[in-house]
Amino acid sequence: MDESKSIKLNNGLTMPKVGLGVWKSSNEETSNMVATAMENGYRLFDTAKQYGNEAAVGAGLTSGMQKTGLNRSDLFLTTKIFNGDQGNYDKLREAVNGQLKRLQTDYVDLLLLHWPVFDKYTESWRALEDIYHDGQAKAIGVCNFNVEHLTNLLDHARIKPMVNQIEFNPRIHQPDTVAFCQGNAIQLEAWSPLGNGQLLSEPVIKKIADDHDKSVAQVELRWELQQGFVVIPKSTHAERMRENMDVFNFTLTPDEMEAIAELDQEKHSIWYDKFKWSGNPDGVDDYIAKTNAF
Repeated sequence: MDESKSIKLNNGLTMPKVGLGVWKSSNEETSNMVATAMENGYRLFDTAKQYGNEAAVGAGLTSGMQKTGLNRSDLFLTTKIFNGDQGNYDKLREAVNGQLKRLQTDYVDLLLLHWPVFDKYTESWRALEDIYHDGQAKAIGVCNFNVEHLTNLLDHARIKPMVNQIEFNPRIHQPDTVAFCQGNAIQLEAWSPLGNGQLLSEPVIKKIADDHDKSVAQVELRWELQQGFVVIPKSTHAERMRENMDVFNFTLTPDEMEAIAELDQEKHSIWYDKFKWSGNPDGVDDYIAKTNAF
């Protein structure tokens, strides 16, 4: 793997810096996306049980390997623990066995707790630690954990998370969480790195993109990469996939980095702030199901 396009996690595992996200993709669409992405240089794929398309990712990986001649060891596969499977050690481990079956693999490269479900995530983490020891996951981590969640988890953990996947783009920076993770050797990964497309017409980024003969999306991804993030943009089109991967041949200046940073609104793009994790722990999955947000 090209070292300039990958990073090493705190357990020594190598992870690509750019991957493909498949949130809100249908099964048919997902299978084709994954195979097409593999043909266009992608090796990192990010899914979740909540997305309902793990089986399609597995089918896409199988198809892609047949087309490209790649092996499973050439790929970096991430999935996540469903909120409803958290808190019960045996239930979680059984659920992971089902996820691996749908993904057509006997291990994932990265297994994440999808959300810090109140009063459940420390017990869930204990299961992930054992899954890691048993070889069903080569790395383990979390999603959407803030400083309070991470501090509590580290107080109970035998193994430090290798990754924290958070919402991060020019409009949402989460500086306290970023600083905590960087200070504790927890790799940051950005979901919604393009802000759901809301910044594609932003004049500040457009000018910087024109100056570098790049697209706005490429500049956004480059801005995140230069801060040490892994990024997982979603695209269904081969041309856009290639564009999103073509971000390693230019560098933003400090002034350009700052100009983009000034666009921060510290506003989450989905329902995150509407749910009080400590106030209604049993309502997590019902809320998600009603809003189609996760």
